[in-house]
Amino acid sequence: MSTPAAVLFDFSGTLFRFEAADDWFAGLHDENGDDLHLDAQAELIRRMTQPVGLPAAIADDDRIAWEQRDLDPAKHRRAYLSMLRASGLTGEGHAEQLYGRVVDPHSWQIFPDTEKVLRGLRSAGIGVGVVSNIAFDLRDVLALHGIVDLVDAYALSFEVGAIKPDPRIFHAALDPLGVAPESALMIGDSEEADGGCRALGCAFELVHDVPVVQRRTALLDAVRARGVAIDVAD
Repeated sequence: MSTPAAVLFDFSGTLFRFEAADDWFAGLHDENGDDLHLDAQAELIRRMTQPVGLPAAIADDDRIAWEQRDLDPAKHRRAYLSMLRASGLTGEGHAEQLYGRVVDPHSWQIFPDTEKVLRGLRSAGIGVGVVSNIAFDLRDVLALHGIVDLVDAYALSFEVGAIKPDPRIFHAALDPLGVAPESALMIGDSEEADGGCRALGCAFELVHDVPVVQRRTALLDAVRARGVAIDVAD
């Protein structure tokens, strides 16, 4: 097994995770005026970070915004506000308040081995890229943790104009690194989106989007499985 010349990472659910704090829902209520129970809170967070399909209540221009949400910040905001309201968060300003958490760098929790892996790859001379379907600048999240400079190439859908698994977004990270797809490894939490890199010839390793405290070495395990030796002291 040859060591990859570059490793590409997904962002949400791979390097970082969007995890709600208890006080986020203080004062927020459903359409009946009741406080949101824990299951409802968890479902809202899931819909914000792992959207699958199209909410039935979203139509017309909001539907178009939903389909194009990762290509334009304004459409992303419109789509998610519509989704939150359709999901029962109808209080005055409540959808806006919760949506604001998504684009706040402080809302994103780093996985325990993220920095270790990025620094280990830098020490090994292996290029690093981040490939993300996203409509805000995630560099602010990495900068908050002092690791933004450990990434050599960023391919963000709203900047590239393409979303995974479109080959263009993978090439937008690989081309600046000067690495051919067959010499690269992609790590992500989605077989469909991130795993689309395999159509280009990239290797792929799947990690699971679970609470940060439950996933301590998934990234380390993924790169080691592809022949990248990262010492725990790095």
